[in-house]
Amino acid sequence: MQINIREKPHTCEVCGLTFLRASYLNIHMRTHTGVKPYFCEVCGAALSGKSALNMHMRTHTGDKPYSCGVCGSAFSTKSNVNVHMRTHTGEKPYACDICDAAFSQPCQLNNHMQTHTGEKPYRCEICGSEFSRKESLIQHMRTHTGEKPYVCDVCGAKFPRKKDLTIHKRTHTGEKPYACTFCGLRFSTNYHERKHKKVCSTYLEHMHTNEKPYACEICSSAFSQKHHLEIHTCTHTGEKLYSCEVCGTSFARKGYIKVHMLTHTNEKPYACEVCGTAFAKKYHLKVHMRTHTGEKPYSCEVCSSAFSQKHHLEVHIRIHTGEKPFVCEVCNSSFFQKHHLKLHMRKHPVI
Repeated sequence: MQINIREKPHTCEVCGLTFLRASYLNIHMRTHTGVKPYFCEVCGAALSGKSALNMHMRTHTGDKPYSCGVCGSAFSTKSNVNVHMRTHTGEKPYACDICDAAFSQPCQLNNHMQTHTGEKPYRCEICGSEFSRKESLIQHMRTHTGEKPYVCDVCGAKFPRKKDLTIHKRTHTGEKPYACTFCGLRFSTNYHERKHKKVCSTYLEHMHTNEKPYACEICSSAFSQKHHLEIHTCTHTGEKLYSCEVCGTSFARKGYIKVHMLTHTNEKPYACEVCGTAFAKKYHLKVHMRTHTGEKPYSCEVCSSAFSQKHHLEVHIRIHTGEKPFVCEVCNSSFFQKHHLKLHMRKHPVI
């Protein structure tokens, strides 16, 4: 007997969904009964179907067979690719019926709806903070326990939230899914893209009018953005606006503090894809990569010798100029490099 594929003769008595085959209905019924007959041999997790078990196993194997055709990012399921694609298309199919907010995922809409109801059924037993989502309470509890369950498989950095790990991993992949609609500059997080876009729109407005409304009271310099004036003023006052909460070191720019903090956390987010060596600064990774590529961008104008680092060229130039800036305080011997002076100092007895 030939089955008409348009007909779905098997109906769920609980929710009314229809299915082409009885086996499909049996699998579906597990969503109502809670039966999970498939078990993961690695962690013991129970799953309702064989396909669900196969997808779960990818969390252990790291297999990501589905990739984004735009940026190349890989995912363990096809549905995750479809959701990810919305970061490129800007599609937000899930709209709030109360306000104009729209979202790329249904879970985001569900969370948003609680901002209208004001409901916060999840309460922290330690500090009393209340949350609208159970997930938010779980994340909040980590501020008390210090737990960081999400670990980067590239450099080992740990994070309290899965979202933080996802953003961090982009420092390794180079993925920048968020683009400024004004200038096209790309960013790894939506926050930085929105922050930049606000500045970019103001800059473009002033660029067309040549308006520079922020003037320095000390000199005649003028700027199109208030932030640029604040940074410029520091050149007169010597003031450093941003201080490290750990050691108190001050910096003129907020970005400098972020880099400085890596010296306290020992975080090294920039990893070499060839040998795995990790670095705290992107520039250091760039220099390191030259040991693999053989690139030597700094050339001597006298003898054409080439070097991978600018510092090495500066040392080499002293061969031609005869400069020996490192002088022994004991015998006045001079040397091309500081390292040579240190070796020399061993000849003098320590007093």
